[in-house]
Amino acid sequence: MESQDVPDGPEVHRGFICASFNQDTTSLSVGTKTGYRLFSVTAVDKLDCIHEGVECPDVYIVERLFSSSLVVVVSLSMPRRMNVYHFKKGTEICNYSYSNNILSVRLNRQRLVVCLEESIYIHNIKDMKLLKTLLNTPTNPSGLCALSVNHSNSYLAYPGSATIGEITVYDANNLSTLTLIQAHDSPLAALTFTASGTKLASASEKGTVIRVFSVPEGQRLFEFRRGMKRYVSISSLSFSADAQFLCASSNTETVHIFKLEQHSPSQDEESPTWSAYVGKMFTAASTYLPTQVSDMMHQDRAFATVRLNMFGQKNICALATIQKLPRLLVASSDGNLYIYNVDPQDGGECVLVQKHRLFESSEEQLEQSEEDKPEDVSPQPASQSYAATVALPSTPPSSTTLMGYSEDGGAQKGEVIPEHEFAESPVCLDDENEFPPVGNQSN
Repeated sequence: MESQDVPDGPEVHRGFICASFNQDTTSLSVGTKTGYRLFSVTAVDKLDCIHEGVECPDVYIVERLFSSSLVVVVSLSMPRRMNVYHFKKGTEICNYSYSNNILSVRLNRQRLVVCLEESIYIHNIKDMKLLKTLLNTPTNPSGLCALSVNHSNSYLAYPGSATIGEITVYDANNLSTLTLIQAHDSPLAALTFTASGTKLASASEKGTVIRVFSVPEGQRLFEFRRGMKRYVSISSLSFSADAQFLCASSNTETVHIFKLEQHSPSQDEESPTWSAYVGKMFTAASTYLPTQVSDMMHQDRAFATVRLNMFGQKNICALATIQKLPRLLVASSDGNLYIYNVDPQDGGECVLVQKHRLFESSEEQLEQSEEDKPEDVSPQPASQSYAATVALPSTPPSSTTLMGYSEDGGAQKGEVIPEHEFAESPVCLDDENEFPPVGNQSN
């Protein structure tokens, strides 16, 4: 799931910097001024903070791998360095420094992807070896990219152009480009895969139309219209686990949920309603209209919506099944997590069932008192002379040798994974059979 930085503003919680959901939406990660927090979101009535990390302050990227104890952290004080932690043991697995500021990090059980403004680094997540560097990618100031959760394909999507909405789909397992998709006329603003990696949704900077494509073919499957009156900034896109629904949040007060269903002629014949008749008339008329008008008439509207009690706030949304019911989760820069019920049959307006504070009131008072203190900003580390072509581990791992574990027949637990080419000592991962997660995860 994607991580979102939040803007400064009177309504933004002072301790809140970023938020992201993990790959199966069972956990919420929050970057704060004092570090980061991991929450379990497997129940509606309670929000358990399962870990609070204080290794580094001002965390603006925090990504957790499924329900494992591996977490990736990037701090504003050292924006070119990525730290990988085993949070249950309280140890650092390794860290890497790059030639420029890190804008986003994506991970699944096979790959860890680091996105800079004009380059992308692909690591093997099991030993952190750098496998591929994509240099001179189109300027991508927001670090927009998406990595499929399904590690059997590990598809990576990122902007193929800085001026139009072209998507490059890259096979991060076989390290080769799969296809280019001409998705929008305007530059891209949001991307997300289904859990299986067979569908990809996109939105442009205009934010009015959301399109869904097949992967790897790149065929357009669905087109949804978010709105017509105004351009908006889409902050997140997310599919449900069964790929039947797609939610979109923006800087407006509305979150939209779209239903991915094909309309067949037989369905209209079985229900000869007035709306079906009018729909047929519009379809017939659209063949004589300009392309833009015709496309608009074929675009589906939202199946369900949520009206937030805020406007202009950055937020991220996700669809999850919690306690056997479909829910919409919205983590907002106001420091709250909102949980809504979703009617999978009739849609309509979603009902707010729970609101959780991500910070305690005592912490808010402490943050207010610390605002008057001068900030201590550490200088950025100098880049290596050849860091433009490779990512270098900036310091040795916290432990000299960590035992390796592999899910798919690689190094077995107890073996030492061979050291990769730039490490001063072997960089291996041991997560007590949790890394990569071996639990029954559905992708």
